[in-house]
Amino acid sequence: MKTFSLALVLAGFTLSRAMAQVDVTVTMDQEQFLPGEALPVAVNIVNHSGQPIRLGTTPDWLTFNVESSENFVVTKNSDVPLAGAFDLESSQMGIKRADLQPYFIVSKPGRYKIIATLHIPDWSATMASPAKYFDVINGADLWSQDFGLPPAPGVTNAVPEVRKYTLVEANYLKSQLRLYVRVTDAADAQVFKVAPLGTLVSFSHPEAQVDRTSRLHVLWQTGAQAFTYCVVNAAGGLVQREVYDYFTTRPRLGVDANGEVIVVGGTKRLHAADYPAVKAPAELPATSALPKP
Repeated sequence: MKTFSLALVLAGFTLSRAMAQVDVTVTMDQEQFLPGEALPVAVNIVNHSGQPIRLGTTPDWLTFNVESSENFVVTKNSDVPLAGAFDLESSQMGIKRADLQPYFIVSKPGRYKIIATLHIPDWSATMASPAKYFDVINGADLWSQDFGLPPAPGVTNAVPEVRKYTLVEANYLKSQLRLYVRVTDAADAQVFKVAPLGTLVSFSHPEAQVDRTSRLHVLWQTGAQAFTYCVVNAAGGLVQREVYDYFTTRPRLGVDANGEVIVVGGTKRLHAADYPAVKAPAELPATSALPKP
């Protein structure tokens, strides 16, 4: 009996030491978000146990908990799907990324914390990460406009669904102004997407126009002579991004002879932030010279 008890103690001691050699931490690229904005997190798992670990074999191998520091309930819609088994060798670090926004309702301004819990079935062990804190802040609405969704292919005479674009200015970390676009229903009751567009200067007054295909065109100042131009679709997805410089004329939004919204004036500059990405001539594949006749 004593031998059996001693074996249990030794097994528990060995397990606890193995668990202590697995580190779980949560990281975020930013620590302030607008209500409804994506909440991307990265979970770093470091294995120092001296043996490989099999992870991802069960649906709940990695779970998340989001709590408010101000004592109101954070509703969880569903578990974050992270299926897929893999082996983490000793002395290796695995990184699992996820967006928590679709699975937790974090809509009230305040301070929150995220805790990730790792489950290792082979060890019958569970370990939690230290809490990672972040803040949800309110922004200032600069402009908004209702728009109707284009009909689906083959659908005619249908009542259009009405949505709303809103440009929002947020003071990120009280030191940097950022411009966001929020896509909601007409009553602002349902948020479809909150997406960052970029930084802006304090004296910038963004221009915005909705074109005939219900896409939003935005032009705003990001520096002393620099302007950024973006096109966003009805789902809040980025379609186009370009950078213009104010040399002889100031860039502004206009409409061409075909009724298309365009940038008038300014000088377009090739920039790393361009979307879709535009390669410089030096980056293009070399072409062989044509044979001489």
